[in-house]
Amino acid sequence: MENTAKKPYLTGHYTPVADEITATGLAVEGTLPPELTGRLLRNGHNPKPGVTPTHWFKGSGMVHGIRLRDGRAEWYRNRWVHTPALEGAPYMTEKGPDFTASAAGTHVIEHAGRLLALCESNFPFELTPELETVGAFDFDGKLSGMMTAHPKEDPVTGELHFFGSSPLPPYLMYYVCDAKGEIVHSAEVPQASASLKHDFAITRRHVVFIEGNVTFDPTEHSGIPYGWSDRQPARIGVMPRGADGARHIRWYSVEPGNMLHVSNAYEDDEGRIVLEGPTVDQEGFRLSWNWWIGAPGRGAEPNARSYIRRWVIDPAAGSVDERIVDDLAVEFPTLNEAYLGAENRYQYAVSFPDEKGFGGYGIAKYDRTTGARRIHRVGDARLPSEAVFVPAAGSTGEDDGYLLTVVSDLKQDASQLLVLDASGLDTVATVHLPRRVTAGIHGSWVPDADLDATAS
Repeated sequence: MENTAKKPYLTGHYTPVADEITATGLAVEGTLPPELTGRLLRNGHNPKPGVTPTHWFKGSGMVHGIRLRDGRAEWYRNRWVHTPALEGAPYMTEKGPDFTASAAGTHVIEHAGRLLALCESNFPFELTPELETVGAFDFDGKLSGMMTAHPKEDPVTGELHFFGSSPLPPYLMYYVCDAKGEIVHSAEVPQASASLKHDFAITRRHVVFIEGNVTFDPTEHSGIPYGWSDRQPARIGVMPRGADGARHIRWYSVEPGNMLHVSNAYEDDEGRIVLEGPTVDQEGFRLSWNWWIGAPGRGAEPNARSYIRRWVIDPAAGSVDERIVDDLAVEFPTLNEAYLGAENRYQYAVSFPDEKGFGGYGIAKYDRTTGARRIHRVGDARLPSEAVFVPAAGSTGEDDGYLLTVVSDLKQDASQLLVLDASGLDTVATVHLPRRVTAGIHGSWVPDADLDATAS
């Protein structure tokens, strides 16, 4: 058996923390903007001491929270998501999959005043505002299977759109949850395949699904049964929003590749659907997968050769124009979510070292109008998390706000929350955390106003 210390997802920035703590009165350098009143929550895989998962994604979820209010950093706390899987319960049982046996380690969101820890092959798990586990949440029985870790909240309607993707039929289920937290629509999406669908997009008028060359592979024994297949066609499905949208979905063939995360999608003035996000080719997927399972022949990073690609889908012509728009290796794209589903000028991502010679990690900002790219470099042996955008008080411009990112510092064995000016990427404030926070996956900013009055 391979030594645990050699597993890349258990070493360096990804070394798990061994316990749950709470710390108050955190030290702050600079000035925290008073509108940052709420919680930055981050989720990631953090197996218990002595547990070596067979895949990065199999590690139990741990949520880290930082509470800001009135210019102060009131507390930091971290909690495992206490699911049956945390205690070793298997996902597959004699009766079939147990959707409560979740790692719950991919994302954490708020919707309708409820905090949910997400993992795409399971039910979500509800948390309290202090990050204690309430339990599995199935939308009052209306969710019978999987839920993506990347739901999309429409900034206009407040609806939460999400899907469940399965390696077995039905391959793709689509759901709409209203602003009150109730599922009001569900439908099986026809013609879908067993291709891995980790993320998707909504526009003002459409839902966009992405099927790449990574699909169900029963010979994969890491516990995540997927692998690259040249026989699996890469394609994009465009489905009108609405009660009967699934009946009218159209699938468009695209070049081979695989996308994990969407930057954004929208309809342009000509009625075309524009979709963007980091993608990998077959070699990039091989390098990343081998990192995720700790196999030989892996990349130095978990997201190797991941470059932003743009697709322009023309329904009238039935055609797709696609191209790589940048040669910097990036992942975890974000934006001002008021522009989710509409044309955005700015977007952000974590930049990674790659074979092209860029030697460090950073937060990249893209100006889609001018094509300019700017990078905030975080320094040697320091890794930032996904940059979460928070609008400034009274903001009028798209990039008038702040980016929140948690930096893992190996040299200091510490972490800080950086508050960056989203316009120029300058540091506004630094919050010193009581421990080095394990490099995670996704997270959210949750304003106090979005939680119940009891959250305080």
